[in-house]
Amino acid sequence: MSERVVSERTGGLVSLGAADALWAGLMADGAVPRASAAFTCFPADARAGYVLLGGRVVATVKACDGQWSVPETEVRRAARELNAVEMDCQDLVRIGPFRGRQKKERIEGTLLRWRQRITRELQELGGIERAVRRERGLPSHLAGIDWRRILVEQTRNGAERTWWLPRAAVRLLDAAEHAETRWLLAAQIRQASTAVTVPPSHDQQVPATDGQQSSPDGPTAPLRPYNGELQGQLYSVLSRKPGTSRKVAGWTCAVCRTAPAAVLDHCHEHDYVRAPVCHSCNTLERPDHLYSNDIRVASRYTRLFDTHTVDWLRHWHRCPGCRTRTTLPLPHLAAWTAHVACRPLRPTHRDARGSRARKPCGALRVSWTGSQNAPRTCLLTVTVEFCPSGEHRVLAQVPYREAAERFGTWLAETAPAVAAAAGPDRLDGLPTRPRPVIEDTSHEGLALF
Repeated sequence: MSERVVSERTGGLVSLGAADALWAGLMADGAVPRASAAFTCFPADARAGYVLLGGRVVATVKACDGQWSVPETEVRRAARELNAVEMDCQDLVRIGPFRGRQKKERIEGTLLRWRQRITRELQELGGIERAVRRERGLPSHLAGIDWRRILVEQTRNGAERTWWLPRAAVRLLDAAEHAETRWLLAAQIRQASTAVTVPPSHDQQVPATDGQQSSPDGPTAPLRPYNGELQGQLYSVLSRKPGTSRKVAGWTCAVCRTAPAAVLDHCHEHDYVRAPVCHSCNTLERPDHLYSNDIRVASRYTRLFDTHTVDWLRHWHRCPGCRTRTTLPLPHLAAWTAHVACRPLRPTHRDARGSRARKPCGALRVSWTGSQNAPRTCLLTVTVEFCPSGEHRVLAQVPYREAAERFGTWLAETAPAVAAAAGPDRLDGLPTRPRPVIEDTSHEGLALF
């Protein structure tokens, strides 16, 4: 393979066939499943001027003999980036199908739109089994990633099918879609600028391009880290301002700091903007509601409250209301109460396979009555469902105030820096025109947002 690649080099360029062989060799041992023909199979199209490899846009070049080529260095760079990705196949994100009609593609030349493509293909073929069988006849991929090998299909209620991908793959595909959109936008700007033959006079203003600059190596400026530029702003106000979505797309995710931001995460209790985040982190943070006052305590809460605790606590406390009260929004506080505070109460059962290991009983679920705006009447109920022996049901009933006090103690032990910046005595960071305050008339006298 290496001899073939070397023989087809021309000024650092390799043909598309040689690039496919090079890509297969470089990605052979990576955790990300590679496509068999990332440069020559649909939806890759060299005539578009680029090929997507993960989150990188690799430009294609047409030689004088009409043959398309790509820079070998860019292929190797994209392979190094993808090989560095760690993929946990147990950490899944649902990608569809969802209710509602799919949005139409705005940019006709965009090739990815990966959520719509996967959903459409699986619906047309009737499931992942037929999609996998189709691969031998008509191979396709998304940004050089063979998504069929890591897609998980789950069935609910014996009929409804849902599709899931590992969170690392979702972040890669989101990054690819973002990079491609910016590339196409920069290409349109370049074409518009070259079409103007008369230079503008001193009185004419050159249209702004949001700081995007084109170059042979990359036509757009890199994403910038989020540094609290939206702190204290209300989501209901900011979301209505024109240009907000374009501004959000210029940041990296404030939580994982790797993927491009796509949405504004905000506190649903206080309406304050927390930060721009990617689709993956927004899905991870969203409570798994069964009803409006009832949530499942899924396995992903392990990342929120165990492995990446400090990052998520700092993110949640970007909301001035939560930070001042030293608490979390009610659904998150309920999940924390079940996952952390009630962990010693959860019974275990011996593994059915006869080993000495013991498994936690069933699945946790927590519901509540009342509201955080009336703490004295708010009660959290932690229950166990699907107990193997059917003997366990209600684990604990915790009043809202007790849950908030437990959380404050745990916060001071787990994330001292976050706890030090919280509390009712830390009012200097509040916006000048906050949301209306609901007074707590209990003996504590603490104002609730």
